[in-house]
Amino acid sequence: MADFPSTAVFCPDSELGYERSRTRFTPGDGLAFDEAYRLAHLPLVAPHHPKVIKAREGAPYAVGRRPPVFSLVLPVPGTALIGSEAYQELNAELRSTPFGRKIAWDLLDRRREKVHATICGSLSTGEPPVLDESQRRELAALGPISIELRGLFSGNVNVGRLYLRAYPESRDGQNIFRQIQRIMGRRETDLYVVGIYNLTDDLDAAEATALGDLIERWWSRPILRFEADHLWLLRATDDLVLDSAVSEAVPLV
Repeated sequence: MADFPSTAVFCPDSELGYERSRTRFTPGDGLAFDEAYRLAHLPLVAPHHPKVIKAREGAPYAVGRRPPVFSLVLPVPGTALIGSEAYQELNAELRSTPFGRKIAWDLLDRRREKVHATICGSLSTGEPPVLDESQRRELAALGPISIELRGLFSGNVNVGRLYLRAYPESRDGQNIFRQIQRIMGRRETDLYVVGIYNLTDDLDAAEATALGDLIERWWSRPILRFEADHLWLLRATDDLVLDSAVSEAVPLV
C-alpha cells in the first residue's frame, strides 16, 4: 500500500449513505447503546456492564462471539493511520472530552493491524468462500484503488461504536467499491465505515452534546489518504475482529 496518491477523485457525499445513517443528537438527551451494540460489542469491551446481552434467540452471538464469518474487506494501513497528524489530533481531542474515560482505549493497539472497511460482508460461514477465476481476473484488472478516510462518525446502528468514513475512488464516474460488489455478485451498498473506537458506557446529556459537537467539527476533515493494491478475505468470530485472521490477500493488480 502507498500513501497519498495525488490524482484520485473520490465519491461525493451525495452518492454515499453517511448523512442518511448518522446518529441524530437531541439537545438535552444522552446517548444510549442500541440492542445490536449490547449484543455484539459491549460483551467484548465491558463484559460486566449491566446492559450486556449475553445471547438472544435467533441470533448467532454468545457473549459477543459467533461462528466464523468470512468477508471481503479493505485493509487500512495501521502504521500510516497512527502516523497521521489528523488522527493523532482526533485522538487527543477525544481523550480531552467529558466522555474520554468511557472509550475503550486499549482496543486501539489490539486492533491496530486489523483495521478495515467491509466491502462484501458475510460471504460464507464456517468455511472460506471460493473465488472463481473470473472474479479474480476482474478484481486484478481494477488495479490499485484510492481511498480517503474522514471522520468522525456515529451511526444509527451499533450505537456506541465510533468510526471513520471511507470515501472510495470514483473511477469513470463509478464508485469503485460498488464495482467490486458487482464482481462478487453481492448487493451494492453506499456505507463503508472503519470501526475505531468503542464506548464502555452510555453517555449523559453533556457527554452526548460533546460527542455531537466533535462529530460536526470533524465531519469533513481528511484523516488519511492511501492506495490499496489488495483486499483481505477476513475470517472473524466477533464483530471487533479481536479473534480474526486473514485467510487470503486478494490482489488488485
